[in-house]
Amino acid sequence: MKRSNSEKLYEKALNYFPGGVNSPVRAFKAVEGAPLFIKKGKGPYIWDEDENQFIDFCCSFGPHILGHNYPDVHQNIVDNLANGTSFGAPTRLENDLAEIIISRNPYIDKIRFVSSGTEAVMSGIRLARGYTGRNKILKFEGCYHGHVDSLLVNAGSGLVTTGLSSSAGVPENVVADTIVIPLNDVEALETAFATYAHELACVIIEPIPANNGLLLQERSFLLKLREICTAHNVLLFFDEVISGFRVAFSGAAEYYDIAPDIVSYGKIIGGGLPVGAYGAKNHIMKSVSPDGPVYQAGTLSGNPVAMSAGIAQLTVCSRPGFYEDQEQRTQTMVNSINSHAKEKGYNFALVTIGSIFWIAFSDKTTIRSASQIDTDMTPFKKLHKALLERNVYVGPSGYEVGFISYVHTKEILENAAQQFKNALDEVFG
Repeated sequence: MKRSNSEKLYEKALNYFPGGVNSPVRAFKAVEGAPLFIKKGKGPYIWDEDENQFIDFCCSFGPHILGHNYPDVHQNIVDNLANGTSFGAPTRLENDLAEIIISRNPYIDKIRFVSSGTEAVMSGIRLARGYTGRNKILKFEGCYHGHVDSLLVNAGSGLVTTGLSSSAGVPENVVADTIVIPLNDVEALETAFATYAHELACVIIEPIPANNGLLLQERSFLLKLREICTAHNVLLFFDEVISGFRVAFSGAAEYYDIAPDIVSYGKIIGGGLPVGAYGAKNHIMKSVSPDGPVYQAGTLSGNPVAMSAGIAQLTVCSRPGFYEDQEQRTQTMVNSINSHAKEKGYNFALVTIGSIFWIAFSDKTTIRSASQIDTDMTPFKKLHKALLERNVYVGPSGYEVGFISYVHTKEILENAAQQFKNALDEVFG
């Protein structure tokens, strides 16, 4: 596989950006070689600057649920771009996109558009604190909520522990109000509430944790979380930046039929353009400025070009059977690869939900906590290289999940499954 053009561009980028990239995982530090510089995308494919073509399962880490450059999304962007890029004033497009979302989502009455998932989470945390008048937050080990200072926290070895920052530049006092416990651990949850319930503004969780592997939770645990939050008047915050509009139109809340108090979205709303959102019922959202005292603003919030992309994308996603078809095609590919790995006796399985999958070097198809992940990523590094050589692109980290889009047809997925099998034979051979 030719990589000379990407290598030259990376050498140049090292002069401009920390690590040569504008987001850490892009640096290919966990895999081999210089990062691939992507030139274009179309449908289920991407091409790099050396004209290598790949079946793409990264999908820009999730937003391209319809594939790259989907015609309706592309045309909506072009049509609205002709009117201008930003006004700092309301537009009809904000109303149109909000109506598409709220009319199909029973968990929220109002929404606020922002420019990223991180901003949505940050604003939602502020809303929870402002609404409840409490300061502490409870989060879970293995859940990532963007680079919000108070949530960049690692758990200690105890059952319940206050957090220590996992990033330089975040003072300890900023994370002192963040409590961290393991996922899927009812005992730890009850202990945390026994100690801190009267101080907790919210519990924040990825109901489908998908930033540190795919740590699928038992529905019973999520139901317990809903029950204990309700009992103690603590807000339940679902961070659905990845799972929102991915496993169902209303995300994991709909998939599991569990109502959060606050929810954050991102990625898919923007059709590849920067968008985030947070929402809740009226009695909570009325605390947000200008209706209430919780201040949050953004010049580019509700950007008209991004809104136009979201309108086109979510219109397709709202069609009957869309998510059932996505899951069925995903399951067919995953089952084919997993059957091959099991037949060969490989310590490997794809973990999946909806149209998300995760590459796990384990024979377990359910891994519920970060502590169960093998920290040796050498096998993934080998597999990533073997897949690239077979024209299959996945995210360059063993902790990242993969995504299947609307335009990954059965035929394309059959081809990809065969390439996965061949790559696994090479890695385990």
